[in-house]
Amino acid sequence: MKPIYILKLLIFGIGFLTTAVNIVEAAYIYFFSRPIFVHLYFIKKKLPKQKKEFLEKNIKFYSRLDNKHKAFFEHRIANFIRNYEFIERDGFKITSEIKVLIASSYVKLTFGMRRYLTEIFNKIIIYPNAYYSAITEQYHKGEFNPGLKTIIFSWEDYLIGDLITNDNINLGIHEFTHALTFHGNKANDASARVFYDMFKQMIAYLNEHRESIFASNYFRDYAKTNNLEFVAVIMEHFFESPKELQQHFPELFKHIEKMLNYKFILNQQLHK
Repeated sequence: MKPIYILKLLIFGIGFLTTAVNIVEAAYIYFFSRPIFVHLYFIKKKLPKQKKEFLEKNIKFYSRLDNKHKAFFEHRIANFIRNYEFIERDGFKITSEIKVLIASSYVKLTFGMRRYLTEIFNKIIIYPNAYYSAITEQYHKGEFNPGLKTIIFSWEDYLIGDLITNDNINLGIHEFTHALTFHGNKANDASARVFYDMFKQMIAYLNEHRESIFASNYFRDYAKTNNLEFVAVIMEHFFESPKELQQHFPELFKHIEKMLNYKFILNQQLHK
């Protein structure tokens, strides 16, 4: 057989196999609301010893993982730091530890997703504290700006959200949730579709039970702002007080669990 025909057959075979895999996964997502697989790396990146020790000592989520998933988490941290630009403002100095902390918030959110990096944002701007926005003419603690592909944090408020783990306020989780929601509405990969489908289901649940949800006073008033803020606030509860959220609002808990593909991960997090 001539090489040109072999090449054509090979191209056809790859195209057919890709189509078949996409069909199978689409069916799998329909029935189980998660991709067939999440973690598959031919070469896993590792962090320098200093960063890895910092991760172990300061990120409880990481320290509770088994060794296999710690390696996956470390790989994703390294990739995040490599792929996004960190920008200093108002004299703030970004250290390697700060990059690890910020990356950890994002990796926690996306740890159940196969495609975890996004092009929805490409830079992270950090101010030392609340900053003034010429657009809104107000001071902000953080924001996601899709037009500028930017995540912005006040480091003071980010750190408070990370250190105080029982107030259900976490700036990193909050702003990255906004970015992932925007990504889910635009992208077509398996994890993005699941994320945004669950987002829509949560909003439908909110519309049906709005009065009882807000009458409970369980969520802070900021959750009433709009649908995006509602989901971002619930996501903060999911990471800071998952057992309480499950007890008070089991349906919302289930939606977030599916949204993030977190069933297996929760088994490691809640029972340690």
